[in-house]
Amino acid sequence: MSQAMSEEQSVQRLIQKAYEKLKTSDAAQAIGALEEALGIDFENPEVVYALNCIHWWLERIRGDPSRNEQSDTYARGEFILSQWDAFYGFLDRIGGDAGHVESYDPCLYAVKRFVYSTALQSFEDILGDGVNQHDPGSLLLVGRCYKGVGNYDEALKYLEQAVRFKREDGEALSQLADVNALMEETRSAKALFREAFYMDAQKVDIRSMESEMILRLRDRVEAEGHKEKELLEWIPIYGCLFGVFSVKRELKQIEVGRLKQSIFTLENAVRGKPEDLNLLTPRLINRYFWLIDHYENVQEDPALIEETLLKIKIVDPAVYERYMG
Repeated sequence: MSQAMSEEQSVQRLIQKAYEKLKTSDAAQAIGALEEALGIDFENPEVVYALNCIHWWLERIRGDPSRNEQSDTYARGEFILSQWDAFYGFLDRIGGDAGHVESYDPCLYAVKRFVYSTALQSFEDILGDGVNQHDPGSLLLVGRCYKGVGNYDEALKYLEQAVRFKREDGEALSQLADVNALMEETRSAKALFREAFYMDAQKVDIRSMESEMILRLRDRVEAEGHKEKELLEWIPIYGCLFGVFSVKRELKQIEVGRLKQSIFTLENAVRGKPEDLNLLTPRLINRYFWLIDHYENVQEDPALIEETLLKIKIVDPAVYERYMG
């Protein structure tokens, strides 16, 4: 075996050791292994990437403004989770995206385990006595942490409780949908994802999703040219067109009234050609889809369905053609 090959194998072993240590919340040992690997190959991009990620999080955790407030463990956990958006921005700046750098997926997975484990330690302290079992915010955060560390059974328990309090919250619904998908409860996952994007697409944290179902759909929508906030509004459209959001439910009469009012409001807004037309247009189309589903479910006058289809054709002919095709 050549020296170069031997050194490469040593580096890879140290990288794997670092990731395993990180998963058990031992950041110091992880850094030690990576620095040892860096001594063998000081230009290894994965080693440099991993060290950057770990040090970024350690700096944030050490700089937590509530760190010295021993009585407020919830604030510490909440602060850690609030840093994800900033971390994603950091990854973008150093040339990596948490959802797309496949070669660094093991690194990002280990980092997620470390971060969620660290946050979970704070939340477990305050949930142990049951005082916060009826706080939807706490339940959601704890559920997210359990999902992040791979304990889907516990995640499901907390997220289901959170959704009982937050039935119309896009974030809570999407997190519950993601866990259902990870547990291969596909039918429930499809229904919940569809509901989450209908309730409030902008509250869905797509970069925190882990299930293949939603990530593949996200990638297909991105391939259509949609990015950032716009992407979130188009996901339910393509979810319908591609047959992903295929599980539907019957609407209550009060929900039908709200749906029609929402459509009326959005139609007026779209006609005004506002600055956020790129967000309002797919949001309106999604509601047209829901209205058509309702009409079909209650066997309403076909003329009403045709009228709604014509509205879709006027708003976006391409979507109409795909929907009809």
